[in-house]
Amino acid sequence: MLTRDMVMTALKNCYDPEIPINIVDLGLIYDVRIDGGNVEVDMTLTAPGCPMHAPMSADVKEKVEILDGVKQATVKMVWDPPWSPERMSDEAKKMMGYN
Repeated sequence: MLTRDMVMTALKNCYDPEIPINIVDLGLIYDVRIDGGNVEVDMTLTAPGCPMHAPMSADVKEKVEILDGVKQATVKMVWDPPWSPERMSDEAKKMMGYN
């Protein structure tokens, strides 16, 4: 059975090309909803004008859709609440020098 943890683990293989930290640890994933074989991911970017919007969304969709039990993945870009470094995992904060 497909779980949120399975999706989040898959998303740890997605990286912001400008920052060598996965998007989960960066705090870019706001929500994951699973309805049968359909998965919807709410994510944001570190800045609204980020030119990596399309490639990162495509990478998220691809990583989720290879999971067993997923028929379709949808990525929804959200901007509220705005991303801030406080959303990062402790490990990511250390890597970025926020401690």
